[in-house]
Amino acid sequence: MIDTESRPVQLLLLLGQHLATIVGFVLALLLVSRILRQHSRPATSIAWFLFIVLVPWVGVPAYLVFGGRKIRGRAGRKPGLHASPPVLPATNFADDSARRLVACGLPPPRAGNAAELVTDGTQAYERLLALIDGARHSIHLTTFILADDRVGRSIVARLAARARDGLAVRVLVDALGSLGARAWRLRELTRAGGEVGVFMPVLPLRRRWSANLRNHRKLAIFDDDIVLTGGMNLANDYMGPPLADGGGSRWIDTCAEVRGPAVTDFAQLFAQDWQFATGQIVAVAAPPATAGDITLQVAPTGPDVAGDPFYDVLTAAIHNARERIWIVTPYFVPDEGLLRALALQARVGVDVRLVMPRRSNHRVADLARNRLLRELGHSGVRVFLHPHAMIHAKHIVIDEHVAITGSVNMDARSLYLNYELAVFAYGRVATARDAWWIERLAAQCEHRLPPRPGVLGRWAEDLSWLLSPLI
Repeated sequence: MIDTESRPVQLLLLLGQHLATIVGFVLALLLVSRILRQHSRPATSIAWFLFIVLVPWVGVPAYLVFGGRKIRGRAGRKPGLHASPPVLPATNFADDSARRLVACGLPPPRAGNAAELVTDGTQAYERLLALIDGARHSIHLTTFILADDRVGRSIVARLAARARDGLAVRVLVDALGSLGARAWRLRELTRAGGEVGVFMPVLPLRRRWSANLRNHRKLAIFDDDIVLTGGMNLANDYMGPPLADGGGSRWIDTCAEVRGPAVTDFAQLFAQDWQFATGQIVAVAAPPATAGDITLQVAPTGPDVAGDPFYDVLTAAIHNARERIWIVTPYFVPDEGLLRALALQARVGVDVRLVMPRRSNHRVADLARNRLLRELGHSGVRVFLHPHAMIHAKHIVIDEHVAITGSVNMDARSLYLNYELAVFAYGRVATARDAWWIERLAAQCEHRLPPRPGVLGRWAEDLSWLLSPLI
């Protein structure tokens, strides 16, 4: 016997399913059109297209939350970064990279700096605490990760003590990277008189929120006179007191201590990030006096910078290299343009080296890179994989002209999406220092390519590579 009373309900449910399907299809078409307009990188467009078409009920909301590179409605509210002095004649630039960065609107190179590379996590931790204790009037700090561990707690305690001393202490953390730390220790800092800014909240309906645009810059400025910058987050994996026997090991990472006129550009960058996150204006002091003989150029990249200047300048520098291209990176999933440039330079005899961990903390990134490394190896690129330690440092040395360090990884998220910070150092002194450290690191590694996988392994590598622009 047919239940005639339930038939209208069934018809309504069926109609609702059809309407939902039509709405989802139309929305998917609209988003595909948007993807083609917004993404200049074919790999990213293809990855999002497949994700939305094959699993629309997951891909559509995922794109609405995570998609878009230079999201105008959110990132557009942050002031752009521009060089403050007039553009210099081309003959005055230390290197073609410097000229190109200025042409993209970034600060010019500054002569007269001292820059010391710190390659040990214990030394970096002790240097940071000493600079906190020795600051006279201000401490400005930006980090991606402020961990809920003994290192994070000890740093916050030192900062709170200086705030109680009357110093202007401002700490800017990324909302996602420091999610676990914000509720506990940062209250200690604010109660002591310090200030805390949260960059890009991840929850919708919050002011200036985004789940995708992350501030990956690492920067500590003391009295507008001294800067620590590099790849290290404030966590025990990166820095801290000496580890006891059997206490594990830290990641291999670096930071640089900078003094001199370039400090003003770091301070200006912090001031703009702070104003975007908090609405408060921070005054920037006059440039410090000459402190050394190194020429540095501060090169932030991200949604607050027009175009992709770091990527463009790096690609040009690789094509112009004549002797060597040495790269240290934790993750290696660049686009086709960089891959072709590296392969071509290796074929014509340039010494191209890649130094990275055999296994990083992101398994998908490792799977995505393995096929690329094998292809580059067959082109003559020398691949060095550290058998034990996680390498988190980011360094690039090209010929004897330029050494690049900072927070930028060699992957799509870092190159095209995150708020990042790179520092270009020009001349033989800077490049020789970084090259010496890279040679020592490579000596600890295995000169080998990732082994060829089986059928399932090849599927995993291909799928990871396809999804790599999204993660």
